[in-house]
Amino acid sequence: MVKLDLKDRKILYELDLNCRQSNSQIGKKVGLKRDVVAYRIKKLQDEGIIKNFWTFIDTFKLGYNVFRLYINFQYMTSELKKEIVQYFVNYKNSWVVISVKSEIDLAVVIWVKDIFEFYQFWNKTLDKYEDNFSKYSISIYTQSIVYKKSYLLPGEAEKSDRIISDMHCGGIPVTIDETDYKLLNEIAENARVPLIELSEKLGCSSQSINYRIKNLVKSGVIKGFRVNLDLSKLDLHHYKVDIYLKDHKLKNSILKYLADKPYVEYMNLSIGWSDLGPEFVVKDFDELMKILDEVNNKFSGVIKRQSYFITEKIHKIRCLPELTF
Repeated sequence: MVKLDLKDRKILYELDLNCRQSNSQIGKKVGLKRDVVAYRIKKLQDEGIIKNFWTFIDTFKLGYNVFRLYINFQYMTSELKKEIVQYFVNYKNSWVVISVKSEIDLAVVIWVKDIFEFYQFWNKTLDKYEDNFSKYSISIYTQSIVYKKSYLLPGEAEKSDRIISDMHCGGIPVTIDETDYKLLNEIAENARVPLIELSEKLGCSSQSINYRIKNLVKSGVIKGFRVNLDLSKLDLHHYKVDIYLKDHKLKNSILKYLADKPYVEYMNLSIGWSDLGPEFVVKDFDELMKILDEVNNKFSGVIKRQSYFITEKIHKIRCLPELTF
């Protein structure tokens, strides 16, 4: 575990709000000089607390649908498990591939342009590995609400709206050109890359790149520029919880209740599996159980049951299909 002082926490919090801020801009907000901010960010990277800077891209806006797969294995060896995981990691349209400890073994989230594209992919997958799936569940993401990393500065949760973005299916897709796609491809996993470097890679002026980024933000394709942290370095843990309701019409009450809690980082809604899928960042399992008890008591008679996933290993998280040109 790495001990962070308040200044480091404030820097991480600001980076997560907009990691493309300059060090001078961050410094003014946290009360440090530009060079000190640069030094601290480099130190946080060297210590492994900052894993990377990523661009939060709303792929619904690009016309994608989001399918989620929960898979249980059977007749499995360690080599075969690695092969199956790598198969999903290599799929250019996979968003998330995570091994979990729970009632399932593997969680995969993918993008497709239409149901037929998913049908083709899933048939190919079953042709290869159906004998090794004891069961699987398919659901469709409809909405994902993303909250600020208020666990870094718990007091901030009470001062402002915690929602960073609220993306959902439906609506008219945004039309972007090939250069925009290439730009998104470059910043998807390296959101702090300088404009000069982007201009050299894409063959555009830095002014043109800056203009395109602003337009992508304005159109809602880019929801934000964030920081990816190694929670284990901070002695924190990530849990995904599934909440099943007695009456789906009571969903909004629980959403509103959890929205103010600093330990909630994501809220996922889908057709299939569960009614609500909050993701928590907490100190340990005991804290998670205490939170779930509080939710149960608050909404007694509303919640049929709850289950949780423990993230065992994140194999892939990439907020944009791996495009080729």
